[in-house]
Amino acid sequence: MRFPLLIVLVIVLVLGYLSLFTVDEREKAIMFRLGEIVRSDFEPGLHLKMPIINNVRKFDSRVLTLDSRPEQILTGEKKNVLVDYYVKWRIEQVEEYYRSFGGRESDALSRMAQTIKDGLQAELGNRTIREVVSDERTQIMRNVATKADEKMAPFGIDIIDVRIKQIELPANVATSVFDRMRAERERIAKEHRAEGEKAARIIRARADRERTELLADARRQAEELRGTGDAQATRIYAEAFSQDESFFDFYRSMQAYRESFASKQDILLLQPDSEFFQYFSGSAQGR
Repeated sequence: MRFPLLIVLVIVLVLGYLSLFTVDEREKAIMFRLGEIVRSDFEPGLHLKMPIINNVRKFDSRVLTLDSRPEQILTGEKKNVLVDYYVKWRIEQVEEYYRSFGGRESDALSRMAQTIKDGLQAELGNRTIREVVSDERTQIMRNVATKADEKMAPFGIDIIDVRIKQIELPANVATSVFDRMRAERERIAKEHRAEGEKAARIIRARADRERTELLADARRQAEELRGTGDAQATRIYAEAFSQDESFFDFYRSMQAYRESFASKQDILLLQPDSEFFQYFSGSAQGR
């Protein structure tokens, strides 16, 4: 009597165990009935199912990461670049996700990688390498994420973000790009140097003109001062000469003697009674 009861109890416990399942808050669940989806809107907690008839599959509902290998993308200059990126995504509609990929994450990642690559090609194909590398990376990532989210939404996937980690040039492309960038920088440097030399010439010409003007003005003022001084000296000499003519005759003769006899090598041939020697002969005493 006890043994059949024990068997019934075990069967009940097994059926009860097989009839219960839990859904974690980090999961999404789909219930099937003989392979057909019957429900997918389970809240986190404990739920019931029909043993054998129903089975449940669970999928991660957290934000996941696709870290793909670098893709080779052709830019608008017909140059290849290697783009290393990652994608943040999650399962939004679990039924659509299952119907699209049969629950195989590898298929979903493959489709997602191809979608991102197409988006990168569309964005980079309209830009130069310089724009891709430096100027417009943020806008490129935003555009790729938006378009990829639109394309993956019918598959039940929500693209949260696309981030470009690194953009590299293949070795053969890098050399030509760097040479072109160096040539561009040299051209800009030459333009700056030419502009600097032009400005220097203008400044030097202005300074020379101002110097010439200042010297000319200084000479003019000097000539005016010298003329004024000479006029005053002449006036003073004339006033002094008019006061004592004999004294100034004598004084000026002494100055002439001093200048004439300054050098011992000079020879003067003059008549002894020449007016030049009037103060030697005493002929000027009567004046």
